[in-house]
Amino acid sequence: MLAEIRIDSLGVISEASAQFHEGLTVLTGETGAGKTMVVTSLHLLSGARADAGRVRLGASRAVVEGRFIADDVSPATEREIVRILESSGAERDEDGTIIAVRTVGSDGRSRAHLGGRSVPAGVLSEFTDPLLTVHGQNDQLRLLRPDQQRNALDRFGDKAIGTLLTRYRKHRREWLDARSELIERTSKARELAQEADQLTFALNEIDGVAPEPGEDTAIVAEVRRLSELDSLRSAAEEAHAALAGNDDMASGDVGVMPALDLMSEARARIESVTDADLDGLGSRLADAIAVVTDVAGDLNTYLSGLPADPGALDSLLSRQSELKTLTRKYAADVDGVLEWADTARARLSKLDVSSDALSLLAKQVEETAGLTAEAATKLSAARVKAAAKLAKAVSAELAGLAMGRAGLEVTVRSQPAGPQDSAPLSVGGVDLHAGSAGVDEVEFRLSAHIGAPSLPISKSASGGELSRVMLALEVVLAGSDTGATMVFDEVDAGVGGRAAVEIGRRLAKLARTHQVIVVTHLPQVAAFADTHLVVDKVDDKGGVVSSGVRTLSDSDRVVELARMLAGLDDTETGRAHAEELLEIANAARVTD
Repeated sequence: MLAEIRIDSLGVISEASAQFHEGLTVLTGETGAGKTMVVTSLHLLSGARADAGRVRLGASRAVVEGRFIADDVSPATEREIVRILESSGAERDEDGTIIAVRTVGSDGRSRAHLGGRSVPAGVLSEFTDPLLTVHGQNDQLRLLRPDQQRNALDRFGDKAIGTLLTRYRKHRREWLDARSELIERTSKARELAQEADQLTFALNEIDGVAPEPGEDTAIVAEVRRLSELDSLRSAAEEAHAALAGNDDMASGDVGVMPALDLMSEARARIESVTDADLDGLGSRLADAIAVVTDVAGDLNTYLSGLPADPGALDSLLSRQSELKTLTRKYAADVDGVLEWADTARARLSKLDVSSDALSLLAKQVEETAGLTAEAATKLSAARVKAAAKLAKAVSAELAGLAMGRAGLEVTVRSQPAGPQDSAPLSVGGVDLHAGSAGVDEVEFRLSAHIGAPSLPISKSASGGELSRVMLALEVVLAGSDTGATMVFDEVDAGVGGRAAVEIGRRLAKLARTHQVIVVTHLPQVAAFADTHLVVDKVDDKGGVVSSGVRTLSDSDRVVELARMLAGLDDTETGRAHAEELLEIANAARVTD
């Protein structure tokens, strides 16, 4: 849940902070005081697009900081949070909370931080997505879109629909890939055959040379070595002779005695006498003799390994020429040539335009289309089943939201393929549009009362009714999930009277399983709050408006509710009405 938020230089808010608790928190204040800036700050923490116009006039930047508690979340959400923190190098604070920060400069540049680390704004979105859901007035308008209505139904269907949707998408991807490949091979048979011939020729040329990884580099080094063969052999032979001697040396000629003989003679002279100091020198000479013996042996091995064939260099130069023929055509080096060959073989496997290959591919298209159609049918059936349950549950909530006997109908119907549909899917002998979310169109329809015709909510719902439909949906969709924070920005717009009281009741009900934060202008809704925050507006001497956020005490709540009751905060009557409203809300909590 959201534990705390700090705001600096955002809109009319110069500096403000607020602590949030479990249950229902309402945020009130006069028009223009800056309530919307609080919601804007939460949008920013959710990774929304930064708007430089939101930076307070005269300030260089706006800063929003949120502190989140991620203890009471599902195991899946906890794993996702841990993954995001580890991948970004972010860390929890000492008390286990996680701090998210968003900075927006007056020049429009934006920066994001999570757990003390700089991260892209998209990472903030990933982090807050399972923890924070913001419902603004634009979200109500999005509810009018068919894709959003389908998403709501799928969310209600939970794992049953989610599993079927995943399976459908897998088969659809396989079907579309096979279908595209068949179309390409059939329509471009001549071009593909020519390409296949070219690739076959190239691969035969490469296979004929049969290069080894890194062979060109190794040959360059070996050619350089063979080009200096005489000088290398001479240097090695002379070094070996100096250390160990050779057959050409005259026996007993001290002037040409090898180093090993001289060192052995020196050691023998030292060991022929008895002296402590000389004994130490003798052991050191023994070590030196062992080292020189090893070096002489290595030189002998080196000389034995030098090529004796005078034609070895010519053979290497010839091989080098063959490799250069390949590197001129296909890549900069031999490793690149081998990589090109692997890619060419993979491409060649898809260029078979023979009748047998096309027949096999057509069969694959048919099979994957059948699997996709089967998955789509099961997905549609699951949606139809869930739609009836969702409609019944939301209709029950609407009845409690003072919408009389209004009812929600959720229709699921197949979407026929249109003239421009490039990949229609045959399901039950009917060509349907196979979108990424299935073959279904989902529509929410609202009827004013039992027996009244149902109409799409885009045509039948007023602003206030649309707000209540969205709230009813959220209450139903909340299910048994806990731990998430839900923010509603004036969900009660266009509502009053008894409907406002019922909205307050439903928000309080939702707050039993979620942390709920509501921006409202209705005292009937604010009366249900567990925590009441108010945004105050102050005009300084220079005419600049500043706002701050404070938590209200019980007595302050009465004053604020009285103000919301048509500005009656300074009258006994207004306070009496406010106290009565609080009593009604408390009584409603007990009966729920």
